[in-house]
Amino acid sequence: MAEVEEGGEPILTEEECGEEGAGVEDEVVEPVEGEEDEYAQVGMGGAAEVKLFGKWSYDDIEIRDISLVDYIACKGDHATYLPHTAGRYQKKRFRKASCPITERLACCMMKKGRNSGKKLMACRIVQHTLEIIHLLTDQNPMQVVVDAIINSGPREDSTRVGGAGVVRRQAVDMSPFRRVNYALYLLATGAREASFRNLKTMAECLAEELINAARGSSNSYAIKKKDEIERVSKSNR
Repeated sequence: MAEVEEGGEPILTEEECGEEGAGVEDEVVEPVEGEEDEYAQVGMGGAAEVKLFGKWSYDDIEIRDISLVDYIACKGDHATYLPHTAGRYQKKRFRKASCPITERLACCMMKKGRNSGKKLMACRIVQHTLEIIHLLTDQNPMQVVVDAIINSGPREDSTRVGGAGVVRRQAVDMSPFRRVNYALYLLATGAREASFRNLKTMAECLAEELINAARGSSNSYAIKKKDEIERVSKSNR
């Protein structure tokens, strides 16, 4: 028999609880609308979509220059949440082609001795830059970055040919890989020079540089340098 408390409610033993609960069916909790799809997406083996900083999608990025598709890493396995993968991309030649393009941009922000090694600072600058680009253009900022790199890489350069005191300049085509490298260098250099001894932050200057370069505007340092390099090489053909 169950004991009775002072208040009149019976105290059940463990055995009695087990007997009483044997016939009761487990309650079924129905999921809230919207939760079901979310769990199904993650639970069925397909992970949720990877977005840069949890905001910017990689899916709708279009690389409009077919020659640079293999060298601007921004889709598939190269999609990352942060521009900081800690990969060893300098150990082998051409391996940095597989480094996410936003991480390469962040690495270019670490130029000049006082900034070397400060990758978290560089990542923060890139994050703020993407936010500013989205506010100014209302586009996916990743698309603006890709367009800026495509427009900023020189397609032709000149090299020194000859020896024994007779040296002349000869125009040569630039490889797609070098075009991407040179574009990143020019964009980072233009932003750094614009923000030096200026009230504008590095993120604001980089955002302005990328937007101008994506539009092909001559207000961009990278576009001006690219046109100058191509003009000199044209005269040396």
